[in-house]
Order: sequence, then C-alpha cells, then structure tokens
Amino acid sequence: MTDQQEEHKVDASPADTELARVVVEQKLVTREEIDLCVAAQAETPDSYSSLADVMIQKGVVTSSQIDRVKAIVDASRGQQIPGYQILAKVGAGAMATVFKARQLSLDRLVAIKVLPRKLSENADYVTRFYKEGKAAGLLNHPNIVQAFDVGEAGGFHYFVMEYVEGHSLHDELTEGKHFTEADAIGVILQIARALEHAHSQGLIHRDVKPKNIMIAADGTAKLADMGLARVTTDVEAAQAEAGRAYGTPYYISPEQIRGEVDIDCRADIYSLGATFYHLVTGQVPFEGATPAGVMHKHLKDPLIPPDHINPELSQGLGEVVEAMMAKDRDRRYASATDLIVDLEALQRGEPPLQSRRHLSAVVLTGLAGEAESDETQMDMAPPSPAGPLLTWVIVLAAILLASLVLNVILIMSG
Repeated sequence: MTDQQEEHKVDASPADTELARVVVEQKLVTREEIDLCVAAQAETPDSYSSLADVMIQKGVVTSSQIDRVKAIVDASRGQQIPGYQILAKVGAGAMATVFKARQLSLDRLVAIKVLPRKLSENADYVTRFYKEGKAAGLLNHPNIVQAFDVGEAGGFHYFVMEYVEGHSLHDELTEGKHFTEADAIGVILQIARALEHAHSQGLIHRDVKPKNIMIAADGTAKLADMGLARVTTDVEAAQAEAGRAYGTPYYISPEQIRGEVDIDCRADIYSLGATFYHLVTGQVPFEGATPAGVMHKHLKDPLIPPDHINPELSQGLGEVVEAMMAKDRDRRYASATDLIVDLEALQRGEPPLQSRRHLSAVVLTGLAGEAESDETQMDMAPPSPAGPLLTWVIVLAAILLASLVLNVILIMSG
C-alpha cells in the first residue's frame, strides 16, 4: 500500500462488513470484487459515503440489488433467531414476513415466518399465529408444507417451516400458464390427498387457493399456510367467529360466506373445486366489481360448467368440478376420500362414478321427500271415494319414477 493509501485508509464500518458478507453469500459479487471496492473506498474516502456507494459507482451491483441486500441485513440485525441464519427475504404481507434461512444444527434450508413487531403487541394476532404453528405441527404429509418450530426471540414471534424451492400455483396462473386437463388433475389430486390427511386429523384449512399451493422444483404440490385452519372440535372458536366470513372471495364456500358455525371438510372441497375451475378454464368461477359482489355470486349465481368454457375438457372433469362446487354442501363429495376416487378415475380415462352415484342418491332422496309430502297432504285433505286406492297409485308412481331416473343415470355411467 502506498503512503497516500495508508494516509487515507479507513476502517470498515460494521455496516460495510455485514453488507460485504451478504453480497458475497448472495453470489452478487466475488470476494475479489469486494476487495477492489474496499481499496477504492480507502483511496478516495471523501468521494463515497459507504461501501454500497462504491459498488454501485463501479457497476459491480445495481441499486435495486443493494436495496434487497440491505433488507436482508436489517432482518439479520433486528430479527436474529437463535440457531438460524437469515439468508433472504422471500415474501411479505400485512400479517407476516417470510425469510429464507439456514438451520445451523442440521445445515438445512428453512422458511421462517415472522410476525411484525406492531402485531406482536396484539394478543389476538399472537394467539392466532401460534394456533397456525400448532395446527401445522399436527400434520405430516408429503403434500403439506412441514412445520418445524414456533417460538419467540428478541420480541419477535416466529414460525419455522419447510423451505420449498419453487413457486406458488398463483404465480403460474399469473404468468399465463395453460394447464392441460392432465396437468390440473395431477395438482388437484395431490392437494386432495393433503386435505384427506388434514381432515383425518380434525383440521379444516378454510383457505384453499392457488396462493396457498406451492409447486416444488420436482413438480410436487404442497398445501401451505394454516393461518385460517380450525380444529373441528374447537367449539369456542367457531362460536366466536359465527356470522363472519373467513376465506378468500374468489374461492370461498357459501357456508363460510354465511358465517356458519359447523364448517366441515366440504368447505375445503368447494375451495379446491374453485381452484380446479381456475386451472382448467383460466378464469375464476365468479367475478365481480367488489369482494362482496363475488361472494354474492357464490351464493346465488349458477356455475357455468368448466367444459362449457373450455371445450377441450372431458365431460367427466366437468361433473367432478360441479360436484365439488355444489352450493348445497349435501350435494358435494362427502369427503376428500370420495373425491380422490373420482380424480384417480379421471387420470385413468374412466368416468367419475362417485359423483354420479352421489347424484343418484340425492335425486332419490328428493323424490322420496316429495312423495312423503304428497302423502301427508293427502292425509290432511277431505276423504274422497277413491281415497286409499288413489294414495297407493300415487306412491307406486313415485317409486316407478325414481327407479326410471336411477336406471337412466346408471346407463349413462356405464
């Protein structure tokens, strides 16, 4: 080093040292480039206010890259979690910020969701945050993002989970990806299996949508975000939420819109059906000028069958989506298990018999109810000369009609 360089040599500030470490870790610059920039800063200390300025001036990094690196540095300073090294900020919302991090003990990548400090002072948000972590901790399935830990450090509440190297289904839709019938069935079948597992543990997700479905690099679909998940036996929570709609307007079930207390697995089946619809048609089932307008359509407007929008779809797929999205939940699949049977049939190129059998049962139940109603009305009416005989004729006619309908449906399913 020359005398002039020695005269102007400055000690690197802690901020510059940390910045240099992160830009190298992020593979934005090499160690040699950092050394050159540090030397330039030492030669002309009055020309630059920081190492970041030098790197931008020298064209080593862009200002936007520096902004991203500074966000990581800030996160590392203010939100240190023992045992983890923050690597990058990967997402942020009103409720939480998500970081990519390394779990030092096992040397593996993880995702850490951190509750903002302003929300950490709200007991309700903190309680909901820990409920999400505990709900996710109940589940262990290859199609569900795995939960590892939940806790608090330095005033920050955090939730550690599996890091999925990939993107969300929402990202693919936003980028205009065209899903073939086979592609869509493959994704929906995986999430149906995830729901089957969650439901077997007594958990209802309540927010199934493309944003909460991650697609890993190997194509595996994983259900994420248990922020609205609720245990079916949690009567207290259900009563507290009565009358309020929880969910996302484009994918929410009618019973969630009405704020019903006894939400069950069929609400998730409806939302998965709406997601299925979006994949195969390229549009959401119902659109409106406002969220309230969209939800009103979920309640009242008839669904345009997906195969009417996309003629390339099979009739069987249309039947499955319509059964998943029936407004009356009694007309939907009774469980994710029944849905899986039909999705696997579609994969094999076979008709979805579960949806057809369920429809047959609903039709017969409705006809039986009408016949019973007619018989009750006749009992209340004044007697007529042909009373008993007429009653039997009407009942037999109803039975014959029900039998005819069932035979027609079975012939169609064959």
